Amino acid sequence: MGDQRPELYEMFDERFRTGRCMNGDADLEVLFTGCRWAEGPVYVPAWRQLVWSDIPNDRMLRWDEETGAVGVFRRAAGHTNGNTLDRQGRLITCEQGNRRITRTEHDGTVTVLADRWQGKRLNSPNDAAVKSDGSVWFSDPDFGITSDYEGYRAESEIGANNVYRIDPDTGEVRLVADCFGAPNGLVFSADERQLFVSDTRAGCIRVFEVREDGTLSDGKVFAEAGARPQARFDNLRFDDGGRLWAAAMGDGVHCYDPDGTLIGRLVVPEAVANITWGGAKRNRLFISAETSLYSVVMGVTGLHPTGPGFRPYR
Repeated sequence: MGDQRPELYEMFDERFRTGRCMNGDADLEVLFTGCRWAEGPVYVPAWRQLVWSDIPNDRMLRWDEETGAVGVFRRAAGHTNGNTLDRQGRLITCEQGNRRITRTEHDGTVTVLADRWQGKRLNSPNDAAVKSDGSVWFSDPDFGITSDYEGYRAESEIGANNVYRIDPDTGEVRLVADCFGAPNGLVFSADERQLFVSDTRAGCIRVFEVREDGTLSDGKVFAEAGARPQARFDNLRFDDGGRLWAAAMGDGVHCYDPDGTLIGRLVVPEAVANITWGGAKRNRLFISAETSLYSVVMGVTGLHPTGPGFRPYR
């Protein structure tokens, strides 16, 4: 197909081209505009829909792949931020205004999975990842309690910004990492032996080894903003070639080789908050950015957030 238009794809390393990362749509498609701050997109295969959050407007929206229609999924939604699916295809949501993690059951009822750690209220859960054993891992920065814009201003009861794990059997909330300025996006590697976590305030992405008992090793830096200091890392997603794609507010969408090299990026006209893969082939990248929801059909295929073997509706 040849190299694509430079306003969408920017190559820093030849691997961005040879890995077919530039083989896809030549332009971003605008699916919706009119949000105050769009976050947390998740593609739901059973519905052929994408659900995402509009945090300051305190609503969740949904876009229908068959019709292109956009409607309200949930209003007065607890200033939701990140969303993902569990192994049963249920929606896991970070309600940063309500300071809790919830699960939407198949009948539409909402179950609270966590709202406290050691008796103290969580800060404002931001993003979540579900491991194949059913455990839910989530980041808990203070973004939702620093003002009333994306939540409700309050003092942190915990006094730190951490990453936690919810046990699938007992519901126990365990602290697994506490070395962050502001933990944000998190994602497991394909084999679930590593957990990648972005730290927005530190300007880096950290990687941890996941032990069999559900604890983490001391993390190390996988990537830094470095020469692109305007980038503020948000959520993360892998493609099935092992490349890590990062929402980099102020600098589009970054693409990292498995060795940590920044090999290219997608240029987006608004500050990118979150990304996710979807569509029937999982080769459509959805991008929530400030006021809008965008998509681009790629030459690469996304890894499902709960692992390559996740096929709940096939």
